[in-house]
Amino acid sequence: MKTSDFHYDLPQELIAQTPAEPRDSARLMVIDRETGRSEDHIFREFPDFLRAGDALVVNETRVIPARLIGEKEGTGVPCEILLLRRVSTTRWETLVRPGRRLREGAKVIFGGGMLVATIGETTSAGGRMVEFQCEGVFEAVLDALGEMPLPPYIHEKLQDPEQYQTVYAKREGSAAAPTAGLHFTPALLDTIRARGVDVVPVLLHVGLGTFRPVKEEEVENHLMHEEYYEVTKEQADRINGARARGGRIICAGTTTVRTLETVADENGIVHPQSGMTSIFITPGYRFKACDGLMTNFHLPESTLLMLVSALLGREKTLDCYREAVQKRYRFFSFGDAMFIA
Repeated sequence: MKTSDFHYDLPQELIAQTPAEPRDSARLMVIDRETGRSEDHIFREFPDFLRAGDALVVNETRVIPARLIGEKEGTGVPCEILLLRRVSTTRWETLVRPGRRLREGAKVIFGGGMLVATIGETTSAGGRMVEFQCEGVFEAVLDALGEMPLPPYIHEKLQDPEQYQTVYAKREGSAAAPTAGLHFTPALLDTIRARGVDVVPVLLHVGLGTFRPVKEEEVENHLMHEEYYEVTKEQADRINGARARGGRIICAGTTTVRTLETVADENGIVHPQSGMTSIFITPGYRFKACDGLMTNFHLPESTLLMLVSALLGREKTLDCYREAVQKRYRFFSFGDAMFIA
């Protein structure tokens, strides 16, 4: 498969710059996998498409203020470090800019010396290992100096950083939000539970694997970056129990799909485990655990669009995207949603 096979044309004005307010007022395109039929709805109607006995699986990761702006020691050159994954108490895998000016051993100063980063070796994914030193507790210093790492296509500043967190975000560690979950409100989740649907949290810390662009011409040559996931026994039992009772496993977001497909066996049984996953789902993949997916509209030629195409089919996916463009849906992180069932 060619990466260009997953291209579509998107007018820039359809890239959402601010989240829907309230969250569940976003639009929702509902697609029937069997018939290919699509319908237009509002996200607050999403519970109408769930059934008693289903399990709705969500990603409870929480975004950290992972973007740090400082200056190179001795020169004052402005520098940026994006935290991707914590390796130890003081050591992180990161992306740095300007990479060519920050050679191994260089130091970056933040907050007048509250935090100091020593640039380490280059990683296999093109990032850099960084060792931090700080005055006090690292998390507190990060809260004071770090910024919310909004995607580069969002140019407006958030009025409230919580707008880039799901209402069920609990476990800190992500460099980007699992944005499909941004549409839920506490009241909507209560409605879903009241209809007999079990809302089950799992964990995948969003990092470079989720948002790194595909640069290779052949899709198969793209190397997915590892991200940390975790599914507990209690969570696995609830998901397996829903399926045993005849319910569907509905995933809120592509990160949830990747988590379940990592831990499920060939019979679709979800097993409790944790670790690093680099699963890359493209057309031709046989889904083991995911019966339905609620997700946003993703970037052209991205791994996320490829995952959606694996579930719905490439041609049908691109048809739906062209329809969404024609109907002026909003795209990307703060955009509208689609539900494939």
